[in-house]
Amino acid sequence: MDPFLEARALSTRRQFFGRSVMGVGTAALASLLGRGNLVGAAPSAAVKPRGLPGLADLPHFAPKAKRVIYLFQNGAPSHVDLFDYKPKLREWHGKQIPDELTGGRRFSTMTGNQTARPVLAEITKFAQHGKSGAWVSDFLPKIAEISDDLCFVKSMHTEAVNHAPAITYFMTGSEMAGRPSMGAWLSYGLGSETEELPAFVVMTSRDKEASCGQIFYDFYWGSGFLPTKYQGVAFRGAGDPVLYLSNPQGLSREVRRGMLDDLAQLNEIKRADFGDPEIATRIAQYEMAYRMQASVPELTDFSKESPAVLERYGPEVRRQGSFAYNCLMARRLAERGVRFIQVMHAGWDQHRNLNSQLKIQCEDTDAPSAALIRDLKERGLLDDTLVVWGGEFGRTPFLQGKIDDVKQWGRDHHPYAFSIWLAGGGVKPGFTYGATDDFGFNALENRVHVHDLQATILNQLGLNHERLTYKFQGRNYRLTDVHGKVVNAILS
Repeated sequence: MDPFLEARALSTRRQFFGRSVMGVGTAALASLLGRGNLVGAAPSAAVKPRGLPGLADLPHFAPKAKRVIYLFQNGAPSHVDLFDYKPKLREWHGKQIPDELTGGRRFSTMTGNQTARPVLAEITKFAQHGKSGAWVSDFLPKIAEISDDLCFVKSMHTEAVNHAPAITYFMTGSEMAGRPSMGAWLSYGLGSETEELPAFVVMTSRDKEASCGQIFYDFYWGSGFLPTKYQGVAFRGAGDPVLYLSNPQGLSREVRRGMLDDLAQLNEIKRADFGDPEIATRIAQYEMAYRMQASVPELTDFSKESPAVLERYGPEVRRQGSFAYNCLMARRLAERGVRFIQVMHAGWDQHRNLNSQLKIQCEDTDAPSAALIRDLKERGLLDDTLVVWGGEFGRTPFLQGKIDDVKQWGRDHHPYAFSIWLAGGGVKPGFTYGATDDFGFNALENRVHVHDLQATILNQLGLNHERLTYKFQGRNYRLTDVHGKVVNAILS
């Protein structure tokens, strides 16, 4: 909404309440008692679900999914070692990759000036799995077992060649920080289904060896120019999941409630005077924090999870801050109505340690990723939950470094072709879409751009990506900028 129009609207409401006998108190009481309906009144079909309200005219059409879990693999998993089997790499191992592939292409500074670019064969073993015959590396045995539930896209491509711009591109639709993230767009457009938890939650983890220097920047889940109430709430990896979740010693919940009520009245006075949407955000966030004091302890209590479920996620599931812990938390958040759950794991940046670290990253993420899909499916949640797994780009089919220095083998950043997979939420299970050339260098068949993926995700939640916009500095912005097309071929 235009801030000047909102200020005018707020001023009108202030005058109205000022002339009313009971004023704001009546409105607040009605809100507390009925959340849009008077006590005893029949609920209207037009009333939005409880929680953060979305835009009145959304969704644009019937959605296939209610929520998204994005398992983002920071650092970029090597597609040619995990999903995109290319026998040509073994045939050409140690030989210079054809110049017609690399000529004029941008790479990071780590191989941009490297003249010798020998082809590096896959360091894993591939096999076909399930009825679909999907090719999956032996480093990912649990994901291989659920391959018939997955939709592989092997023709992804992007434009960024460095991590932070590339991740920002996936999360916000722009390589430059400052745009709203995908979760913020969905919170803004669709709101949430719960009052007890945020609409958009973020959890991060990293490799235990700290071999990957990737940093989790707040703008990966920021709200950009949208009001900050739509930004993601980051759960911490140690201690209280959210800062100040516990009241100070000697402060009861009843006293806290009274303090928040008084503070809300003061903030409402300022909001009525200035029409600043950030004041409304402050009020909403205080209330959310109060409700989370009751909801988060139950959310993080795994005592009622069966031993079989916990075992499925792996031995790290009880370690707060691990990828396994965050995957189980993602399922529990999905059950409780959270709209967008962003799980980010750093550790895939194998420039000089491919032979040692790739297997470790796969061991940390394979079982939890597969367990999440199985868990959602068994609970009837997979049909209306869209799960996305993938990184910001792929890895080069050629070697970074020298072919005879086996311990230092690595692969550089590769934006021209890479693989991701999706599950649930109305995408085709047991399906592979797109293809690369014989070296896994270029996406050739059914190419899918970052904006195409974003448009498809929004589509599954009932949103036309060209119509979900926000006016800022005189221009209507959207997640997909001025690009993007829905990849209908992967939709069931």
